[in-house]
Amino acid sequence: MARDRTENRDQPRDAADKDGDAAKRPTEKNYITPAGYRRLTEEFDFLRAKKRFEVVSALADAAAEGDRKTQLRKIDRRLRFLSKRLDHVVIVDPREQKRRDRVFFGATVTVEDDAGEVCTYRIVCVDEIDGTSGDISWRSPVGRALLGKGPGDTVVVRWHAGLRELTIATIDHL
Repeated sequence: MARDRTENRDQPRDAADKDGDAAKRPTEKNYITPAGYRRLTEEFDFLRAKKRFEVVSALADAAAEGDRKTQLRKIDRRLRFLSKRLDHVVIVDPREQKRRDRVFFGATVTVEDDAGEVCTYRIVCVDEIDGTSGDISWRSPVGRALLGKGPGDTVVVRWHAGLRELTIATIDHL
């Protein structure tokens, strides 16, 4: 089940937002798993409530230190980025997926390539990508190719070294 998150953040916006240009651009939904949403909001809250406060306090003590000012700019830039990402979040819980026989956002998919190598991928949003654990974006070539397919289906994916056939072995909506 998807849930739109439209709560407005009390964070400064960039110049384009002040001028109203952002309202003219279509907003793209940011699909995310519940765990990914928790991680983003925890980072946002930590930066806003704790880290930024610490840097501002340190700046007051040592106003001439360029490193602190640079660190504060990085924190503010990250806060703006997170705020924009969170403004368009649609939380998708894979456990609530009705069609469990198909690959949808949040699914964990085990595939076998044409050489017999078995890989497991979890289809997630771009903010949750982690190549070491097999978390890939639903927008990646592999993610796009797998979406909507079922066990036994074979897809052809453009890889860095050419084309590769992947056959879906199992699908799990954890």
